[in-house]
Amino acid sequence: MRNIALLAGGNSSEREIALQSAAQVAEAFDKEMYNVWLIDVHGRSFTYRNEGKEYQMDLNDFSLTVEGQKIEFEYAYIMIHGTPGEDGHIQGYLEMMGIPFSSCDMVSSVITFDKVTTKRAVADTGVSLAKGLLLREDDWIAPDAIVAELGLPLFVKPNASGSSCGVTKVKSAEELPEAIFKAFDESSEVLVEEFIAGREMACGVLVTSEKEYLFPITEVVAKNEFFDYEAKYTAGMSDEITPAEIAPEIAEKLHEMTLAAYKACRCKGLARVDFIVTPEGEPYMIEINTIPGMSGGSIVPKQIKAAGMTMTEVLTLIIEDELCNQ
Repeated sequence: MRNIALLAGGNSSEREIALQSAAQVAEAFDKEMYNVWLIDVHGRSFTYRNEGKEYQMDLNDFSLTVEGQKIEFEYAYIMIHGTPGEDGHIQGYLEMMGIPFSSCDMVSSVITFDKVTTKRAVADTGVSLAKGLLLREDDWIAPDAIVAELGLPLFVKPNASGSSCGVTKVKSAEELPEAIFKAFDESSEVLVEEFIAGREMACGVLVTSEKEYLFPITEVVAKNEFFDYEAKYTAGMSDEITPAEIAPEIAEKLHEMTLAAYKACRCKGLARVDFIVTPEGEPYMIEINTIPGMSGGSIVPKQIKAAGMTMTEVLTLIIEDELCNQ
């Protein structure tokens, strides 16, 4: 049996959600094929916990010693939202150590974690994108000037963050400074984007060496102003309809754009691409999630089920495809 290190937790605001996702994923692995060791990554600490005891990984060779037995890992499954799991840090370390892993490589992770860089990567693919402004900590643009360029309402977002942490929907110029300060608490750069009215759609995708899997699309209907942290992770705060009740031609366009964005950013493994679809049926890409949520209430597991597949089947596909192509 293969020893799999399931890397969880992380250092960002999404830490607890990542731990929930990892617990769900751990249950879904094929127990006849894999020994799964859940490793809590927090700062420089890579900790395995069992029966009240803690064991630290040796990062010199990516191994774990438990009760005198040394465990060497053949593969790492990354289940860390935010830093260091989606921003390329973990990927760079694993690449250096020669350990195969589940997500995008370091370069792709750096691209997709940065919202502006993602938009630049997909700009020439035909994927529609909202207009935006990038602000750095030393920048100052008068709120009235931002409104004149982008209109109202608009969104203020951390440029490098996830789970809608630090995101604000702004309805007046007076609200802009506070929203910008809030976003800077999450990231050193802030993206201000025009508001695109429409329905929010989430598109799960998995590409292996043998096949492209485009899962049934989910429509997200948030009960808050938008699909914010509370709406994403609080039961009853959003309705998620899978498959989405949309025209076949719109679903086809969403799948085409999902695949185009995935390939433009050189993604690997399981990902989710989010869109707003206007009343005229035009999708605008919001972002790419290279390590989408996998907890009980998350979108992608529901899409996998709607596609007639199991989480166990998908996890095995991801791992074996990577190991067979080493």
